[in-house]
Amino acid sequence: MLSIINISAYRFVRLSHDLLAELQIKLKKETQQLGLKGTILLSEEGINLFLAGQREAITEFQEQLNRVPALKNLTFKESLSDFQPFKKMFVKLKKEIIPFGIDAIRPEIRTATSIAPETLKSWFKERPNLVLLDTRNSFEVEFGSFENSLHLELKHFRDFPTAVQKLPDTVKKAPVVTFCTGGIRCEKASAFLLEAGFDEVYQLEGGILNYFEKCGGDHYDGLCFVFDDRKTLTPSLEVFDSTKNP
Repeated sequence: MLSIINISAYRFVRLSHDLLAELQIKLKKETQQLGLKGTILLSEEGINLFLAGQREAITEFQEQLNRVPALKNLTFKESLSDFQPFKKMFVKLKKEIIPFGIDAIRPEIRTATSIAPETLKSWFKERPNLVLLDTRNSFEVEFGSFENSLHLELKHFRDFPTAVQKLPDTVKKAPVVTFCTGGIRCEKASAFLLEAGFDEVYQLEGGILNYFEKCGGDHYDGLCFVFDDRKTLTPSLEVFDSTKNP
């Protein structure tokens, strides 16, 4: 029975040092009381979270988070599983909510236009010159990606700026859509591409997981790797079972 609710969310927003310290204590206490497990990353650039638990506990946590003005109305991506995919609960303070190493990149100030999954699906036919740029690490790409997408052979997301510099000018002048698992990397990557002078840049709203939810597996080959004990998800957002799908 699929009784565990898995949620993820992020937001690039400036959080003060005092608020971060307060949030870390508050969220540690709340998640412990609710029996949730997963990871919440807090930084001066925002929040990034992955949590799992029972429906009532997840709903209560979302309501409590919504009471924080800077984090009000977060967009949560949700999937189900029949087991708890996280072993512990962590609430950590970090320099960045997604490591990139370039302080000048500020997605909360300037980033590329988001496009809905349905829009991307239509663009596969309508815009044949479109470049889909996979911002994930190479081992993730091995499990699956969009058809005809461009991979940068990244070992770490921090390698993205250097890899982009090696792209031909034809890519720089083409319409580019960045994508990743849940949206956070492609948002930061798209902000970098704008600063790097790319002509036309978009980002896939909510990443691959949102595309799966809205469009299924159309134009996508394979699975999507996730960083928890579920390992990989199918386009129907189900945990891939290798015993049933050898």
